[in-house]
Amino acid sequence: MKLVVLGLSLSSSWGNGHATTFRALLKAFAARGHDILFLERDVPWYADNRDLVDPGYCRLAFYKDREDLRRWAETVAAADAVLVGSYVPEGVAVGRWAQETARSAVAFYDIDTPVTLAKLERGDEEYLSAALIPGFDIYFSFTGGPTLDHLMSGYGSPAARALYCSVDADVYMPHPVAKRWDLSYLGTYSPDRQPTLDRLLLEPARQEPSLRFVVAGPQYPDDIVWPENVERLHHVPPAGHPAFYAASRFTLNVTRQDMVRAGHSPSVRLFEAAACATPIISDVWDGLDELLELDREIIPARQSDDVLRALRTLGEAERDAMGKRARQRILAGHTAAHRAETLERELAAAARRKVRDQFDAGVLQRGDRGKRLPQPRW
Repeated sequence: MKLVVLGLSLSSSWGNGHATTFRALLKAFAARGHDILFLERDVPWYADNRDLVDPGYCRLAFYKDREDLRRWAETVAAADAVLVGSYVPEGVAVGRWAQETARSAVAFYDIDTPVTLAKLERGDEEYLSAALIPGFDIYFSFTGGPTLDHLMSGYGSPAARALYCSVDADVYMPHPVAKRWDLSYLGTYSPDRQPTLDRLLLEPARQEPSLRFVVAGPQYPDDIVWPENVERLHHVPPAGHPAFYAASRFTLNVTRQDMVRAGHSPSVRLFEAAACATPIISDVWDGLDELLELDREIIPARQSDDVLRALRTLGEAERDAMGKRARQRILAGHTAAHRAETLERELAAAARRKVRDQFDAGVLQRGDRGKRLPQPRW
């Protein structure tokens, strides 16, 4: 299969969670025998912070603007499937161009579904418009549950399917390193996550000055007052994530508010930390208990007291057992290999539906030699 991906970034993990998601998924997809081209808008903030130049498992190419993107038109037209990601610069125009240019299935991969829908509801069409959704043959969503029905019944998606983030099990695993922190957090600054971070990490740090904490990630404002026992790391590249988790007795998961409201929106940090067998403390939302068993594989926390209770009372043996149980659960159903299998199956089904619909509409006819039939070859 020849797949073309137009995504936010593959080359740089700085300030975004898209790169690690695409890297794990596409590496596993390529391992199934497929050929992949990733097209990325060349923007200065990622160009200055690239931590992947040659992926090895796919071709990576850059385009300057929409006009420059047109030089890939023949490749897009000949592809067996095209995947357009969320938050792509000028995403509405790029998505429309992909729909008009590709002859086979065109999918949208929303790594920010609740944020996307909240933006659409207030008329913000930064990278996707409501009018564009029915034109995607399949809508892959980072959010499952009722949101999938809403995308189909409310926005006219022909097919909405959950495609959660995942973890590369070949990279994320337990590491034998010394513990540096009692509680860690890894994530780019977000205004709607900050109150939860304050409640579940900074407040416990203030109450327990003898414990050690760390917040890793870029773009935090200079006016945040960090307790003295909270270390700041401005960026941890993906290659350093496993060791970061391994050095943590617990790690914290904090979810954006749009995703909390939607539920069923697990972040990549959950999968990464669990695969490293690091015990996780997480904010609470619908669907969390479907991913990991509460109080056995993950610790739910609503208030700072919940966090402090875990830090004060759970001993090493209990922490290790919890981490191992979470790792087993994630490896059984949430690796990049699982997601790649889902992507392959759903793209094939979307391509078959597109052929059928075109025949039914009379756009294509049996024996039509004037057009390349978008029959899936995988």
